[in-house]
Amino acid sequence: MNSYRHLQGHTYVTPFTAHTRISDVILGSASALLITSRFGIPLGFGDQSIGQVCQEHGVDVKTLLLLLNSSIIDGYEPTPELIASVHLDSLLKYLINSHSYFLDFRLPLIRQRLLSAMSNCPQDLMYVIRRFFDEYAEEVRKHMNYEDRVVFPYARKLMAGERDSNYNIGIFIKRHDQIELKITELKNLLIKYYTAPTGYEMTAVLNDIFAVEVDLAGHNYIEDAIFTPFIEYLESQQA
Repeated sequence: MNSYRHLQGHTYVTPFTAHTRISDVILGSASALLITSRFGIPLGFGDQSIGQVCQEHGVDVKTLLLLLNSSIIDGYEPTPELIASVHLDSLLKYLINSHSYFLDFRLPLIRQRLLSAMSNCPQDLMYVIRRFFDEYAEEVRKHMNYEDRVVFPYARKLMAGERDSNYNIGIFIKRHDQIELKITELKNLLIKYYTAPTGYEMTAVLNDIFAVEVDLAGHNYIEDAIFTPFIEYLESQQA
């Protein structure tokens, strides 16, 4: 067995069900670990199934399965029927916790490690890279704060049967830029123009940046492929 490919994770083709052992899913996919943690599900699953863990922690099993299958299963596409079965409170819990993970933990940690890795580089270069990262992080913060303050409350009101005549999900779709694309510029800046001596520390930071880029892409995919269609479905029910 190629151990490197094994550590990258399995390629799944069969969708998970409520009877699938959750530990098996997570051992085969790092993405599954991030998804379950953002639903507020802690480690220590034992041999419990996805359904058992959801029941224990008050998570809607259909919503968790939809996110896991959509994010991990090769070629899996959410159907309109699956979208309509989403439990909004569970989905919003996932999305809000994702925002907190990026804004309060992941990006600040990368910034801290980046500054440490650049401790011996020229001050002018450090200034440019630090400013670029801070501007990027601020864009991410504005993007996610808008969703927390405007989009998610709108979704909750819609679910409660209250339609806002001044807002619709189409407004969100038009301004929902792919924030993970901007971090590519930071990677290019470091890889192409960081001429100071580098070591394991900078390599580790770059690895973190690659990882958060993938994670942000997955986050945006869930918003685009599951959250947005679900809100469109709710709007159609009240048209």
